[in-house]
Amino acid sequence: MLVTYSCFANFSLTIILIWMTIITLQNDLQQIYYQDPFCIFRGYMTYVTFFWLFYSYFLQAIYSYITVIYPTRLFWQSKKFQFFLIILICIIGFIGACPSIVTGEIKYLIDDQLCEMPFHLSIATVYNVIYVYLIPINGIMFIYFKLILYVREMNKRVTSANTLLRAQRELKMVFRIVILISVLLILSVPYTIFLFMGFFTSPPKYYLRIAAIFVESSLLSVMIVIFKFTDPVRASIMKKLHQRSNVVAPTMT
Repeated sequence: MLVTYSCFANFSLTIILIWMTIITLQNDLQQIYYQDPFCIFRGYMTYVTFFWLFYSYFLQAIYSYITVIYPTRLFWQSKKFQFFLIILICIIGFIGACPSIVTGEIKYLIDDQLCEMPFHLSIATVYNVIYVYLIPINGIMFIYFKLILYVREMNKRVTSANTLLRAQRELKMVFRIVILISVLLILSVPYTIFLFMGFFTSPPKYYLRIAAIFVESSLLSVMIVIFKFTDPVRASIMKKLHQRSNVVAPTMT
């Protein structure tokens, strides 16, 4: 369920960015230099879906941590509790992005032909960096290192083979999440550079367009990594493709 939510968050963010790119290209071709009615909404949803994506990985890491450290707390591992956390994250994502709207930080940027928060030093910018990126990323890394230490301690103690195997499996799962986060961060380096550049000086022209290209590339890479690492997702997709090919083959004969 949590992996499915991560895929949904990734897909939602990709759709918003593609929508934003299409509108930008249309405005360039038609030489339109004013915002459309959904411009602010797209900017708002960009922060919402980014929040969903990073916290979906954080939820997966928390689940692995609970599974290893508190194996008897079955309610925390139940689908009902996971669903509750997913709904909670969705609601917080909508509420958490509201300050960008209330403060009027999301503006129409003529050069980039989109509505985003300009990269400059402000309370809203620092707030977004902390609550969207720093909290979930630091939380995931903290859980990863805690699990490494815990598994090492289990190796030193007399532990049943099943318990140790389960802990190692969950540690491997969190390691994959760390890889996904690393892919996002590495391919989004231009975005980060422009962001911190905005704290001290004006970023170059079209900086948001350049940053968006790298962010979209990182999202595509993450989907490929998820497909490679997540056996249920890969098996489900391959099954559907196989079923479709079986349906097409008889019609061709």
